[in-house]
Amino acid sequence: MLNLKVRAMASLHEAMKQYTKLAETLTPEGEPLDLFEHDGEFFISSHGERLMTSIAYGSEEELARMACQPLRPARQPKVLIGGLGMCFTLSAAVESLPQVGAKFVVAELTEAVVEWNKTYLKGLHPGLLDDPRVQVVVSPVQKLIADADGEYSAIMLDVDNGPSAFHGENNQNLYTIEGLNAAKAALKEGGILAVWSAYPDKKFTKLLRRAKFEVSEVEVPASHRGRKRRMHTIWIARNGSYQSQNQKQRR
Repeated sequence: MLNLKVRAMASLHEAMKQYTKLAETLTPEGEPLDLFEHDGEFFISSHGERLMTSIAYGSEEELARMACQPLRPARQPKVLIGGLGMCFTLSAAVESLPQVGAKFVVAELTEAVVEWNKTYLKGLHPGLLDDPRVQVVVSPVQKLIADADGEYSAIMLDVDNGPSAFHGENNQNLYTIEGLNAAKAALKEGGILAVWSAYPDKKFTKLLRRAKFEVSEVEVPASHRGRKRRMHTIWIARNGSYQSQNQKQRR
């Protein structure tokens, strides 16, 4: 009985936490974004729904690890990350590819999110955005994909809730056959398209295969901690054989 009472009190304390709104903005599409903080914990929300937090980011880090680990033998891997968020994906990518020749391009749609990471959120990843290998571009990731021709070793998409896009048509276009074909064209032979989603989606798996990717779908824990075992989905889609691309680089 005592344990139940302690748990109930802990839950009540969690529910009563008073978060302070630090900043608010609108995306270029007119969607609201709000940044909140309490005792060093942050979250970004839209329309009252939490999009990302600084305490549940395990799946974002896993997205980067799964995309970048196969690239470790490459001398100059170049990766594109769609969505800066709170920098957890970028941080894990940089950690996974420590070589000097690696390059990390981040496309962030909303300029205020970049500024938040340089101000309110800078303590989460000190010095990360000062890494000379990191370039943050305020742009839709679709534009950077469309402008590339076999340029990237990996493309990571963490711009929304996944194929069931939360923020409108521009994000939804990433998950169409046209969007996937554009991503395929932007990848090197053997390159990896990694897609994060809050939910599984069998139709999207089929669509990736229709675009002639070699696909694996993995469920990973949403967070490193906490009692709830919520799972997120990551697709790893290969543009042909990475082994053949890696062999060409060594010649």
